[in-house]
Amino acid sequence: MMDASRDDTGGGSGGRPVHALGEVIGVFLKLGVIGFGGPAAHTAMMRDELVRRRGWVSDERFVDLIGAVNLIPGPNSTELAIHLGYDRARWKGLIAAGVCFILPAFAIVLALAWAYVRYGRTPAVEGLLYGIKPVVVAIVVWALAGLLRTAIKGRLTALVATVALALYLLGVNELLVLAVGGLVVMAAGTRHLWLPRRGSPGLLLVPLLVPGPTGGRLTELFLTFLKIGSVLYGSGYVLLAFLEGDFVRRLGWITRDQLLDAISIGQFTPGPVFTTATFIGYVTAALPGAVLATVAIFTPSFVLVGLLTRLVDRIRGRAWSSAFLDGVNATALALMAGVTLQLAGDAFVDPLTVALAVLALLLQWRTRLNTAWFIAVAAAIGLARTLLAG
Repeated sequence: MMDASRDDTGGGSGGRPVHALGEVIGVFLKLGVIGFGGPAAHTAMMRDELVRRRGWVSDERFVDLIGAVNLIPGPNSTELAIHLGYDRARWKGLIAAGVCFILPAFAIVLALAWAYVRYGRTPAVEGLLYGIKPVVVAIVVWALAGLLRTAIKGRLTALVATVALALYLLGVNELLVLAVGGLVVMAAGTRHLWLPRRGSPGLLLVPLLVPGPTGGRLTELFLTFLKIGSVLYGSGYVLLAFLEGDFVRRLGWITRDQLLDAISIGQFTPGPVFTTATFIGYVTAALPGAVLATVAIFTPSFVLVGLLTRLVDRIRGRAWSSAFLDGVNATALALMAGVTLQLAGDAFVDPLTVALAVLALLLQWRTRLNTAWFIAVAAAIGLARTLLAG
């Protein structure tokens, strides 16, 4: 009989008790509330909370999961949360982590969508973002520094990461950069082996196929978002293109101005940017539409991560696929750095924002304070500045 005092959840290095599911719920609810700044910031916060502070997984495992979720469609930071939940509390943790990470953003976006429909506008959030953005950049920079030694394992991966960063900044497709980075390192690392013709990791790039929408606005709304969640790679800007094609041009349910408002709400609120679906669902079909759209766009992530959990350890256990994952990890880190540079361009607008970022970096270096405090204080400073200026 299994000892009830032992951790039977696997994946963690911290030797936690069986209350792992409760921990997963608490951690990812908190991360869902404070998760401003997009996927790169979410990844940095998860590393700070689960690697640095709690020791659930090692940096090596964390980097492997980043690389793995970049190979499948859907919101990468949400999929990383789902996979970390599985590592900590198996299938219950997989579901709990994803739901808890999404739920705060869903509730906030739903409230904003209600205000938008009722009053024709969204509440201003510029003051909060003024303080939050530079601190988020500092949190991501610190995480990148911590992951550098794990992801960059030699001159080849350093070169691949450098080239990947340059290509990303030049506007080359993220998925193409990621695939080429993995293949280059795989080819170099296994040149002495016969590469297998079957079982290529490219299979991970095959999206989930979903039938076309049929009959009824709610059914069409659900299936359209299910399709988007199943095939979409890339950032919120890629999501913008998909939504514009389906909901503005093909269906004509929303205007371009409404679409830009929806994307803005998804960017300004904490948690996954994909909760833009909640906003569009509410605008087009009220509360049932908001719920169905949210469930539809995130369902493929739960399915794909559930399949991926059985593959990550096997990928790391074989020479060719391990080399491929090393290349993907280095490239993913470079893409994260590219996103951070773009975030910095928007965040650093005056000496105060620069000072907030520097202070956040110093506090991460010299203390083990939870980054949630940094975000809360920065938000208060930004709000106070806006009120005083008004």
